[in-house]
Amino acid sequence: MKVSVWDTYVKRDDGKLMHFDILVPNSLQDEQTILNYGTSYLKSKAFKTESISSKICNFCHIEQATDAVIKDIQRKGFSIIEMENCN
Repeated sequence: MKVSVWDTYVKRDDGKLMHFDILVPNSLQDEQTILNYGTSYLKSKAFKTESISSKICNFCHIEQATDAVIKDIQRKGFSIIEMENCN
């Protein structure tokens, strides 16, 4: 499965900058749906963050999905790769 990778940065209330990728099937083009996936992910965190927007969430590239990413997408429509300050 090919996935689109959306590079995302969101400021936390403690001032740290979160960096994570939102991975979706590359056939998904609706930016609002992708932003909604990011919002859903942020709601799962124990800390507060800024709202996600298209200014901080941008299409980066397309890649081949791993088995774990495919399972996430089949289960919830998207997958997240946490990069920095996500915990």
